[in-house]
Amino acid sequence: QLQLVESGGGLVQAGGSLRLSCAASGRTYAMGWFRQAPGKEREFVAAINLSGKGIGIYDSDSVKGRFTISRDTAKNTVYLQMNSLKFEDTAVYYCAARDRGFASREKGDYPYWGQGTQVTVSS
Repeated sequence: QLQLVESGGGLVQAGGSLRLSCAASGRTYAMGWFRQAPGKEREFVAAINLSGKGIGIYDSDSVKGRFTISRDTAKNTVYLQMNSLKFEDTAVYYCAARDRGFASREKGDYPYWGQGTQVTVSS
């Protein structure tokens, strides 16, 4: 069973930056980040395919231009660089992994999930 461990969350002022990391216990294929704010559904943030480039990288409209997903395949690690953070970015951020190489925006396409890391943006 693949294990995913997120790190890098915390408290930051609006306009600040954070970098989340997700370390996997084994080989990974497509990876994604999702987030869940209190009282809301878990939503897609960004995803990256196995090659880590090209059209296989997706960002949600709410984070486009502010967040960047990347990966280090040799380290089985995926990152989410978050800049220009807003109060509405406050949520628990979850790392997820697929068992195939194509990225997806759909939660149901990811069989493996981390425990989540809290990101709190103060206004």
